[in-house]
Amino acid sequence: MTLGSTALKDLFAHDAGRVENFSWEAAGIWFDWSKTHIDAAQVAAGVARLHQADFVEWRRRLAEGEVVNETEGRAAEHTAERGTGAEDSVAIARALHARMRGLVEAIHQGLLGEISHIIHVGIGGSKLGPDLLVDALGREHARYELHVVSNVDGMALKEAFGRCDPHRTLLVIASKTFTTSETMLNASSVIEWMEEAGVEDCYGRIVALTADPDKALEWGVDETRILPFSDTVGGRYSLWSSIGFPAALVLGWDAFADLLAGAAAMDRHFMEADPARNAPVIAALIDRIYVEQFGCQTRAVFAYDERLRELPGYLQQLEMESNGKSVDHAGKRLAMPSAPITWGGVGTDGQHAVFQLLHQGTVIAPMEFLAVIEPGHDLDEAHHLQLLTNCLAQASALMTGRYSDDPARSYPGDRPSVTILLDRIDPVTLGALIAFYEHRTFVNAVLIGNNPFDQFGVELGKQMAREIAESGAGHMDPSTANLAKRIGI
Repeated sequence: MTLGSTALKDLFAHDAGRVENFSWEAAGIWFDWSKTHIDAAQVAAGVARLHQADFVEWRRRLAEGEVVNETEGRAAEHTAERGTGAEDSVAIARALHARMRGLVEAIHQGLLGEISHIIHVGIGGSKLGPDLLVDALGREHARYELHVVSNVDGMALKEAFGRCDPHRTLLVIASKTFTTSETMLNASSVIEWMEEAGVEDCYGRIVALTADPDKALEWGVDETRILPFSDTVGGRYSLWSSIGFPAALVLGWDAFADLLAGAAAMDRHFMEADPARNAPVIAALIDRIYVEQFGCQTRAVFAYDERLRELPGYLQQLEMESNGKSVDHAGKRLAMPSAPITWGGVGTDGQHAVFQLLHQGTVIAPMEFLAVIEPGHDLDEAHHLQLLTNCLAQASALMTGRYSDDPARSYPGDRPSVTILLDRIDPVTLGALIAFYEHRTFVNAVLIGNNPFDQFGVELGKQMAREIAESGAGHMDPSTANLAKRIGI
């Protein structure tokens, strides 16, 4: 089975310079796209398509803080948190970072009392970003034990309570509007838990991360412990703002500053590099090739490093909430497929679970492998060697396949994959990697023609949940009404 008009093995056979032409370094990260069906002609066609879609202008608007979120009339200023944006926005971001740093250092000095645990309540980007950062970077040198709770299911909080001392716990509430129902209910339950344990001045142990500081003030949080961020920073792009406070607190301010520096390096690459040698651009062009030309409806991301286990989940929100749309900027139905479904996990676990389908199934899923040269542990080097050899072997096997007279043991090959190779996992490299995915998502949006910065698709279900809570489900469809009756709502 050959996915493209030319098999991957033949692309290598016909182009001795293919590896050099389709792999290079950007912002300290090595990208290898050579095991995909892209070629020079498709790059040229993709760059021409970007020109027709006014990509340079859209990128300029993003970089200079002009309106790119047209449905809400807003800029998207996450890059301003890293130093690229409108002058005033960059200045405000720096001032808010200085405020955050002051609170981080005050807590480190014990000015909020003795703290050993942090319960961070937030959902969506307010959860996924901090969780990814601390899990990837804080395994050995974390100053505090962080518990990130997003699910409104009380079992999530009960698990955190079982691991925390209420007298030594800091509550961090992350909500852009400070009205997110799941987050505010979880926050109230944490306070109740602290009060029942006899903690004095529970509100003195709360930090609020929000774009609406007045709401946090009304809720009872002291002004000195409210860390604002701009409402032009979207939730899934917000870890660079005060939403990253838990990471700065657990890892230290220097680590957070390095994270911003790494992202800024990728910003410069994206803004300045020629499109044909621009990592986010090439990645997006490949995404479009497989979705549009070959009808691939998913993209699998497998991290061959335990420290990046949260990355696939982070990317699910980033990519599917950004580009899972059905209309263009003018509100007209899209003439092409939107974002594919992003999914994945960690290697080598996936090899013994889902890779059967990837190698021999009838569904073709472009793969993305992430590997790290330097291990994060000092155990026998055989651990890391086996991990990396498995990563390389899987990518090669997907492409080359292997014929057998026994059909059940025959591998068709020609399954595409990209390999992203990091020298090490540190704040700088992780910042660059996350920024790469952000810009890739933006380029995809330009190619699709949709707005990647709104998310109205998440609103209807929340609205209907409120309606059921307020007036019951009798007015809903018969199935929902019957289920609600059985539940007792």
